[in-house]
Amino acid sequence: MSSRPNILLFLMDACQAEALESGSECLTPNFDRLAEMGLQFQRAYCPSPTCSPSRASLMTGLLPHNHGVLEVEHGRDADQCVLRSEKPHWAQRLRDSGYNTSYFGKWHIERSHDLTSYGWDTFHAKGARHHAGLGKGIEPGAQNSDLIPEFTRYHSGPEGYNDILHYSVSKEPVSNRYPGFTVSQAIDQMREAEKGDAPWCTCASFSEPNEALIASEEVFRLYDPDKLSLPGNLRDSFENSPGLYRRQKSIGESLRDDEWRMARACYYSRITELDIQFGRLLDELESSGQLEDTLIIVTADHGRYVGGHGFDAHNFGAFEEIYRIPLIAAGPGIIKNKTSNALVGLHDLCPTLLEMTDSEMIEVSDSKSMASVLRGESEKSREGAYSEYHGTRFPLAQRIWWEEDYKFVFNGFDFDELYHLPDDPFELKNLSNDPNQKDRMKRMMGEVWREVRESGDRAIEETHYFSMRMGLVGPGTS
Repeated sequence: MSSRPNILLFLMDACQAEALESGSECLTPNFDRLAEMGLQFQRAYCPSPTCSPSRASLMTGLLPHNHGVLEVEHGRDADQCVLRSEKPHWAQRLRDSGYNTSYFGKWHIERSHDLTSYGWDTFHAKGARHHAGLGKGIEPGAQNSDLIPEFTRYHSGPEGYNDILHYSVSKEPVSNRYPGFTVSQAIDQMREAEKGDAPWCTCASFSEPNEALIASEEVFRLYDPDKLSLPGNLRDSFENSPGLYRRQKSIGESLRDDEWRMARACYYSRITELDIQFGRLLDELESSGQLEDTLIIVTADHGRYVGGHGFDAHNFGAFEEIYRIPLIAAGPGIIKNKTSNALVGLHDLCPTLLEMTDSEMIEVSDSKSMASVLRGESEKSREGAYSEYHGTRFPLAQRIWWEEDYKFVFNGFDFDELYHLPDDPFELKNLSNDPNQKDRMKRMMGEVWREVRESGDRAIEETHYFSMRMGLVGPGTS
């Protein structure tokens, strides 16, 4: 393959992996087209189920405790949750090696929004004010006057909380909202970069399909909410599960089945809107003759529940709906029309992009290149996958280790979890109290401690103090 392919990164927010996979009820013809052109990962995981830490990990190849962004960057004071500026980003390496770099859309990694400092020569990034509005159910470009009342639901209560928009259908087409604007900016920049001799890298980044589930009427009409399936774990009783999960589920207990179906219809519609916008980018590459010379990656920073386990949004719970992410890659040297069960992390894209462009590598141990898997040279790049969670505004500790068919969750705030994913895809049977699994749990907890030690997670490793001996086995386990 050429050592200098162009790069197009299409980065969604809170997109479930399942929505882009075969058999999904979500309509994604353009993402399906990309999957036929390349490799689709079925076990890709985010390093954190929260936007800012996961996106910072993507850029640096580091786990959150090493890059410093432990939760959403705008939710803390200026001296808290700060990206460590001395840590290099892969876009800096690409720019240094001669790439024309550009970034459009959601940033949400640090507060300066001076993306030139992080390797992006041209950018138009949405700031914290935009994201704060989304968190309150406000989407610029889709004002309340555009919403269709019979398709609109606000979530109310408990007393003292503001009503927030859960889902709605808007008369405003997606072309007049941020996804359309972002893709138009990316296309304009790709056309400008094509005039030069340097390879280019463009990232189109989105707040969708996350936040208030506002869908355009023209796309929503493609779905019949009454015919959509409900998650098999919607009524999870959380027997033998952390009490926090039962508390989280209580937030959405007032939602009826038809309301969950409407929420899922709007969620799928937002993904279809992104699929349509992605199709514009594919068509541009094809019409300009650059398709064969461009490494194209579609992924997301984390997933979203939309009824899974009775939850919505993300952040809380160590479940596949929010940790497993879509990851499709196509381009020069990448095997075509294949799926992979290799365990990979979103932060593994950092060394992967640098290797596949012959750029200077970033020497970190947290991430591993998956280039050999993309080329079909090996079936896996790592033995297991690892993620961490530090809480979002409500601090708590979770560390997760995936290995073959099992998933182990260390909870520093409650008892642990163990799931056998092939037999229990909805994660309804916590095996942590099964005496036959005790040795497995000790061994997998040992793998967590190994990751903690090797990545320098001092806050967790140095927990020998009397009141902090939460692990099934301690950090001295080999």
